[in-house]
Amino acid sequence: MGGVSDDEFSRKFLAALQVGDVCSGIVAEVTPRGVSVILDGFAARPLGFVGALDLSWVRFSAAAVEVGDRITAEVTAIDLEQGRAWMSMAATENPELWAFLKTLRVGEILSGQIGSIERFGVFVVLDDGPDHPVFPGVGFITIPELSWRHFETASDVVQVGRRVRCEFLQFDTTNGEARLSLRATQPDPFQTFAETTTVGQALQGRVTKLVPFGAFVQVTNDIEGLVHLQELTWTPPVEAPEQVVQVGDEITVVATEIDRERRRLSLSRRQASTALD
Repeated sequence: MGGVSDDEFSRKFLAALQVGDVCSGIVAEVTPRGVSVILDGFAARPLGFVGALDLSWVRFSAAAVEVGDRITAEVTAIDLEQGRAWMSMAATENPELWAFLKTLRVGEILSGQIGSIERFGVFVVLDDGPDHPVFPGVGFITIPELSWRHFETASDVVQVGRRVRCEFLQFDTTNGEARLSLRATQPDPFQTFAETTTVGQALQGRVTKLVPFGAFVQVTNDIEGLVHLQELTWTPPVEAPEQVVQVGDEITVVATEIDRERRRLSLSRRQASTALD
């Protein structure tokens, strides 16, 4: 009966908590996954848990705490089924930054300037945001969110110091970042193409890349489509695209599918002669 009573007490204790509450407690266990915490007000067993990535936004935080340490952390989620309150020490470590990020709303447009260009993305120093304790900026744009258009490196799209306007996508609680999209503030060339092109329409294009399952063909400055291997020629069947076309070839193709949601264009070279008849 005592175990049941403890379980009921723990559920009531957790149910009284709210996301955003700041709680204190004693570290009961430290593992590679994170830290278990005996929260003030419930001494029977650890109900709080701080994941390894939520210990600190400062790098190399594995040794941030030890068993017996007293900590303060903000509640980020409550799981009544597991009997656990998920918490973040990083939130209380940098309250100004955490508070700023929590005010942002999906779709909001934020302004700033490029602070750093890395191989994995671009940091943005936001006009209204605080400094980040580790990174060159609170805002971060992943490589795919830089532009709708094809590019080789991030520096082909932006340069350090350039001012940008980006759409807010999400609060990255792990890194204390505002995930942003630069391309979301720009017209999507694929949607424009889809509005002016119909299935069955013949298009002129240039072969840009050969892959085992077909060939990519650029039909406008911004749009590429795939000609599947079986759509390269009527007869005879080919086992590799280079048997029929080479990179740089100018060919006529037909649009066979325009998927606006996935931004995919399917093409056929073998149907082109029929379309032109």
